Amino acid sequence: MLYELIAIVRPGSLKEVKEIAKNAGVQVLRSGGVVRGYTNWGTFTLPRPTTKHQARYSEGWHFIMRFDASGPVQAAVRRTLSLDPRMIRFSVVKLGTKLEDINDVPGRVEWNPHKSNLRDGIRSLDAGIFGSREGQE
Repeated sequence: MLYELIAIVRPGSLKEVKEIAKNAGVQVLRSGGVVRGYTNWGTFTLPRPTTKHQARYSEGWHFIMRFDASGPVQAAVRRTLSLDPRMIRFSVVKLGTKLEDINDVPGRVEWNPHKSNLRDGIRSLDAGIFGSREGQE
């Protein structure tokens, strides 16, 4: 199964982000999975301030890892990340199970360079998914 890990790490050094990403990737590889690629999106302001591990954060370092692995491996990656105090937030999304669905999925996740921050990107994504509400009343 193809998964996408979307992670937000506390702001600080890039070394911490690389270490967390490497540990997650090594865990997948040791379990017989495949890491398709990493994408570093850099630091962004969070949609709202978040408290995690008794600290308050208003921005975080975002990265994405795409990987193929079994369900138990994905659960182990989630468990490991949830115990790391440097993590602010993360999510694992299943992109597909059939080869026909996932064979053309690239390893990198491109960011729209015309967006000034993550919140603008989310707003435009919501507009694209839900459509315009004009004239629906």
